[in-house]
Amino acid sequence: MIYGYVRPLYNDIYSENQLNKLQGKCDRIFHETHGTPKKRSELESLLMEMQSGDSILVESMIALADTSRHLVEILKVCEKDHVNIHFLNEGLKSDELLEKTLQDVMSHIVKFQSDIIKQSTTNGIHQAKKQGKSIGRPKKSDENIKKAISMYHAGIKLIDIKNETGISKSTLYRYLESKDIE
Repeated sequence: MIYGYVRPLYNDIYSENQLNKLQGKCDRIFHETHGTPKKRSELESLLMEMQSGDSILVESMIALADTSRHLVEILKVCEKDHVNIHFLNEGLKSDELLEKTLQDVMSHIVKFQSDIIKQSTTNGIHQAKKQGKSIGRPKKSDENIKKAISMYHAGIKLIDIKNETGISKSTLYRYLESKDIE
């Protein structure tokens, strides 16, 4: 059997791209309803159902695993059960020797690590929004910003501006730059 596995990702929230890549190539596709690392019931079902000689197709490493360690664990389980995994975007199969340069392999690993961070950040933002938390930098009061800008233009030292208004150098410069743009 050829199994597919998809889950919502930071760049494919509804798994449409993944499903399109797997369509017609799999006997059965396991579709996770969420992109978080916990309670991946469809992945668990897939790992329980697969048998020796089966294959798993995924669009990319991040579709299957949440961390490098997680990926290694899944690879070990599949190797033990004589199941191979085909990572379509990376052009890698778990049961084939690599004929790639170290640079190519490292590029795949770096991309996977970057995807892990993006997926984790997206999940964190989603959770924060669900809990009603605001996202982004906290807003400084307009009064303090105006005061800090006028102090800056009056030639007052940055440390004195920060002590009096609570506006840091980087925040002050960010506001000064945005005023120049307007």
